[in-house]
Amino acid sequence: MKTFVGIDLGSTTTKAVLLDESREVIGRGITNSRSNYGTAARVASEEARVDGRFTLFRRALSAGGGKSEELDEFLAALERAFRLEQFLEQLGDLEETCRSQVKGERFAKVESGVKDAIGEVLNRLREEAPALYAPGAKRKSDFFRDIAGSRYHAHAEEVARVAGLPYELLLNVYDKSIIDVENRPPSGGLSDKFRRALARVLAVDAAVKTGATDVPQTIEDTLAIELEETYLVGTGYGRVTLPFSKEHIRSEILCHGLGAHMMYPNTRTVLDIGGQDTKGIQVDATGIVENFQMNDRCAAGCGRYLGYIADEMNIGLHELGPMAMKSDRPARINSTCTVFAGAELRDRLSLGEKREDILAGLHRAIILRAISIISRSGGVTDEFTFTGGVAKNEAAVRELKKLIKENYGDVKININPESIYTGALGAAEFARRAYLGQTDGREA
Repeated sequence: MKTFVGIDLGSTTTKAVLLDESREVIGRGITNSRSNYGTAARVASEEARVDGRFTLFRRALSAGGGKSEELDEFLAALERAFRLEQFLEQLGDLEETCRSQVKGERFAKVESGVKDAIGEVLNRLREEAPALYAPGAKRKSDFFRDIAGSRYHAHAEEVARVAGLPYELLLNVYDKSIIDVENRPPSGGLSDKFRRALARVLAVDAAVKTGATDVPQTIEDTLAIELEETYLVGTGYGRVTLPFSKEHIRSEILCHGLGAHMMYPNTRTVLDIGGQDTKGIQVDATGIVENFQMNDRCAAGCGRYLGYIADEMNIGLHELGPMAMKSDRPARINSTCTVFAGAELRDRLSLGEKREDILAGLHRAIILRAISIISRSGGVTDEFTFTGGVAKNEAAVRELKKLIKENYGDVKININPESIYTGALGAAEFARRAYLGQTDGREA
């Protein structure tokens, strides 16, 4: 089947979306952007194809009589099993890469011991891997580097002590190896991993309940469908680093405008707060950009600024919003400058201000800056769509709704759960239209 691929290479994350010929989203994928946009694009695209397979599984099983609730349960089990297979494959790559690092004068006297220690650490990770992908398991991240890194560090300390080796030595081997592993998408075929995942699910419950007839054969038939990459368009912060011709590149302004229009056809104003910049965009009734404004080169008020604040407070980025929501007296923040944020933050904490009040004030300052950018682009008209990673931050959303109401009255505000994929969605639609010869980006 023909698919149209949009890739949004953001400064923090890279996203990919697959559309079919009827403009239906069949797959989404996301990964860390790293410093290698080529690798990030490949990984995000593969993740979108994985997600696309699950979409096709659902369609086929539903057509075969599958019942919605039972299909949800089965496909969730299949995805957990698939992710486990993927994780185990990357652990094997990590072990092989770590062993290859153990060479040279530095390891001359301990080479055998270090390799044995690495093997022990990786065996422990394999043994606990099924629990990471069990029903209800909580993971702070779904990225291999984050999961493997935290567990490797935890086990390496004990293994090094027992083996009489320097803990730092095992960490050094890991740090050098994980970059190579992370920059290599899993090498095994997707179809084989899906087959092994299905075998895992069936081993637990041979009589899988979906309501559909002959589930294994349906899965096999679906795996035989080729997801042809018919046309691809790249956008985002890192788009110029890819070897794409100009026909395969669109600006992120155009892609976010069209993506927001596809999600909400009546939208006329779009705010995107990404990792590196903030954009206020005005679109017409067909999703084509009429006007826009964006912040200058400074990253103040963007995702990277929030990441810096999280680092200063030694908490996870995902914890900022919930903590700010606890405040009933937001602090008045003088600046959203990233350079001075750390110093101001420490000064306020030393004066006894509550962390939640400081964070609430920071979120308000960020949204005030965004409202200023929207105002310069033409203001807010009904409907208004908020996109980008910051749209998932509940404190940012709260302040946005307050300020929109204060400045523009009752305006319908759209925030899609998949808003982080808006740019990639627009890029995928540009790819579909380019294939059909609609070079101006407008629907025929």
